[in-house]
This record gives sequence, structure tokens and C-alpha cells, in this order.
Amino acid sequence: MTTGMLEHRPALRPGILLSPPLLNGPAVVHLVKDPVSGASFEIGPKEYFLLSRLDGSRSLAEIGEAYGAAFGRRLGERNWQQLLGLLGSRRLLAGGPAPEPAAGPGPQRTGTLLRGTLRLVADADATTARLHRLLRPVLRPVVLGALLLVCLAMEGVLAASAGELLRDLGWLLSRPVPLLAVATLLWLSTALHEFAHGIAARHVGGTVGEIGLRWRLPVVIMYCTVDNYRYLARRRQQLAVAGAGAFANLLFLLPFLGWWAALPAGDPTGRVLGALLLLGSAQALVNLVPLPPLDGYTLLGHALRVTRLAPASSLYLRLRLRDRAAAAAYPGRARRLYLAYGLGSAALVLLLAGAAVTGLVLAVQPP
Repeated sequence: MTTGMLEHRPALRPGILLSPPLLNGPAVVHLVKDPVSGASFEIGPKEYFLLSRLDGSRSLAEIGEAYGAAFGRRLGERNWQQLLGLLGSRRLLAGGPAPEPAAGPGPQRTGTLLRGTLRLVADADATTARLHRLLRPVLRPVVLGALLLVCLAMEGVLAASAGELLRDLGWLLSRPVPLLAVATLLWLSTALHEFAHGIAARHVGGTVGEIGLRWRLPVVIMYCTVDNYRYLARRRQQLAVAGAGAFANLLFLLPFLGWWAALPAGDPTGRVLGALLLLGSAQALVNLVPLPPLDGYTLLGHALRVTRLAPASSLYLRLRLRDRAAAAAYPGRARRLYLAYGLGSAALVLLLAGAAVTGLVLAVQPP
């Protein structure tokens, strides 16, 4: 390799995003994204080692020496030419041609009357940024910690009153008007759930792509698309974004808990509130179940630093049945993780189905 090339100090364009390591099947990968063009792709640990050091402060010789120490082999001139050529063709290098900007938001409405989406705001990121500025005083760790403790205490109170709340739910199911009121409040809670994801993303440095309505009649729900959360540097930031929705659902219930506690026993309003508290808690807690597409599944993926957990687990279990040699080639951590999730998720589905049937039976039983 020529001395001149060795002294070259290339740099990635400012803003190029590199993810932490993620387990994907038997391999560890990193995600790379150009936020200007929106293009993204996967690379391995060796490529990440090189790209993460292309910051303009290190020469190729220095990076090559560190690479040789880490992986036991030096890069030749052809290797560098291929890498820099690939980065240049993707317009990821500073000083190169500017990338084509990503296409703007799609049509405001897509789909049909029975199934589709409707984008509600032109600039979702700016909207959530304004909400974030408004709520910033509440987002301090000490405040959030206190609110979390209050929510846990609320769940303890509701668990102690589970029998009463189930009877309230059975009473509500036969009364259409209060049932509609409770359903409307729960729908509002889902809207706050989605906004909470966006506000949490803004708080930890993420961005929001879209806010809108998604429907598959007769169900209509809000959605908030959070971009770039996989590229956040800290695991706790990713967990905060994924868990913010369920936390918002619980916060939504706190005023109704106070109202419910202040009413005398047997008050019809108390029965409506009791059913709301039960359903609202179920809405929040079920969202934390680690099954796709729930938030708990996303939380588990972030906690374990793994992507495509459910399909990868399914593939691994099939390999164990059909091709033991291929399954044995997986790294030990991948084998343990995919086996545990595959079997655990199946057991969890059965447990949830049994709990749902039991709860429904108890709710409709006469007092």
C-alpha cells in the first residue's frame, strides 16, 4: 500500500448512524443508516470496527494497526480500496457527493375505507418537539421515579381489589352507555400511549417520522412512528422509548383512581370507574408482554441487544428438529436465547389464553 494512502484520514459524513451490536440469527451485526437519504444496511463487527474509526482524526495506517491488533490480520491496499469505494458509492464519506434526500412523507391517506392510514400532522418531529418542550419539567428523573412508584402503588391497590373490579366489569358489559364511555376513555389512553413514545424519543435524542390514524374497521387507533431509536447509544434510552407508552397508560388512570377511592361502596359511578381501572391496567400491562407486536417484545429485544427475536427463535427451533448440525453451529448465547424465547413464548401464549378465559368467566358470573 502506498505511503500516501496510508496517511489519508477519511471520515464518514456527519450524522451517519451506527447501531450497537445486535444478535441476528447466528451472527452479530450493526446497523448503518444515512438519515439524509434514509438508506440503511447491516455490517459485521469487523466492518463496524473500521467505520466507527473513520472520524477524520485517524489515518488509515493507525486504523489498520488497531485492526491488526484486534483481529490478527492487517488490511491490504485492495481491502481499503474496496471499503472506501463502497462507502463512496453509498455517499457516506465526508467531502464526497451529497446523497439524494429521502422522499418526503407519502400521501396523507393510504388504503381503503376498510383498512388504511391517515397522516394527521405534516411534521411529526416538530410536533413532538413542541410537546417535549412543554413537558420537559415533568421528564426529570426524580419526577418520573416518583410517578412510577405511585403507579406501582396503584397497581397494588387494584390487585387487592381484583374480585370487586371483575364484578364491576361484568356489570358494565350489560350497560351500553357507560360501556361506550369507558371504551372512549381507553381509546384516548391509546392516543396518549403513542404520543408518549414520540415524546420519550425526543427526550433521549430520537426522531419521530409520522403521527396518524390507522384503521382496520371497526378498529381505529393512533400510531406514532419513532425513527432511529435502534441507533441510540445507551440501552436505557431505547428501553425508555419502548416503555413510555405503557407508563403513559398507567399515568392516565391515576385521576380515576382517586375518584374511584372517594366514592361510597355501591355507587354506580364507582362501578364504571372500577371497570375502567381494571381494563386500563390490563391495557398497560398486556402491552408489556414480550410477544410481537407488543411493546414488551421491543423492550426485551433492546434489553438483550437482539433483532428479529421471534422469527430467529422460530427458525432456530425448526433447525433443532430438522438439522441438528446447523443448529449446533449457532453461538452458545444465541442457542440459549432462542431456545428460551421460543419455548417461553409458547408457554406464555397458553397462560394468557387461560387467564383471559378465566377472567371472562368470573366477570360474567352473577354476584
